[in-house]
Amino acid sequence: MTNASFDDYSTIRFERQDRVLRIILDSGAPLNGVNDPMHHELARVFTDAARDPDSDLIILTGEGRAFCAGGDMDWFQDMIDDPTGFRAIAPDAKRIVFSLLDCEKPVICRLNGAAAGLGASIALLCDVIIADETALIGDPHVKVGLVAGDGGAVIWPQLIGFARAKEYLMTGDMIPAGDAAAMGLINYAVPGDQLDAKVDEMAAKILGNPRWAVRWSKTAVNITLKEIAAKVMDASIAYEMISNMTRDRQEAVTAFREKRKPNYTGE
Repeated sequence: MTNASFDDYSTIRFERQDRVLRIILDSGAPLNGVNDPMHHELARVFTDAARDPDSDLIILTGEGRAFCAGGDMDWFQDMIDDPTGFRAIAPDAKRIVFSLLDCEKPVICRLNGAAAGLGASIALLCDVIIADETALIGDPHVKVGLVAGDGGAVIWPQLIGFARAKEYLMTGDMIPAGDAAAMGLINYAVPGDQLDAKVDEMAAKILGNPRWAVRWSKTAVNITLKEIAAKVMDASIAYEMISNMTRDRQEAVTAFREKRKPNYTGE
C-alpha cells in the first residue's frame, strides 16, 4: 500500500513525517461533527492505517478548534426522518470500534479541542490521549435523546470505573481536560502551546522501542477490551437505534436546533 491509497477520503486528511502517519478529522461540519460520509470513512480508516507499510505510529487529531463534536445535527434529523438510515450505519458503528482496537500500531490522540459522543469514544479508544487543557470531553448522547451506544458503554467504565462512567453517560456532562486527566480518563492535559511538543515527545518515546514489542504489547492489552466490545456493542447499538425512534429524541434535536430548552414527555 502506498501513500496514494488515502486519496479517496473526503472528510479525513493525512500527513506524514518519517514513520508517523497523522490522521486529521475534517468533516467540514460545525465543530467537526460526524456526518454520513465521515462515519463511513471512520469505519475503514484505521484498517487502512494499520495496513500502511510506511508508518509505525499514528497521531489522530481534529481540524480547527474541535477534535470531533459527535454527530452533526442535520445528519441526526435525516436519521429521525428515515430510521432505516440509522439501521444502515450500525455495521459501520461496530467497525469503527473494532478496527481501532484491532490496529496494532500505537495510536496517540492529539485532543486539540472538544470531543463529544462518538468523537469522545474514538479519542478514548486510542492508546495515549494528550489534550489541550482547554478541551472538553464527554458523551452527551442522552442530551440528544440517544443511548450511548457507539463505544461509550465499552470504554468509559474501563477507564474511570462503573460509578463515574454511569454518572457521565447518564448526565451527558462535559469534562474539562484537566479533570479528565486527574481521574484517569485521559493521559495528559497541557497548555495549548505545549500540545505538539508533548505529542512529539510521547511519539519519540514509543518509536524508540522495538516495533514488534510495542505492537504486540498493545495487542495483548487490547484483548480484554475487544472481549468487552464483543459483548456490549450489538446490544448498545440496538438500544441506540430504538432510542432514535422516540418522541423525546425528536424533541431533543429540535430544541437544540432552535436553541431552546427541550420539553420532554418521557415518550
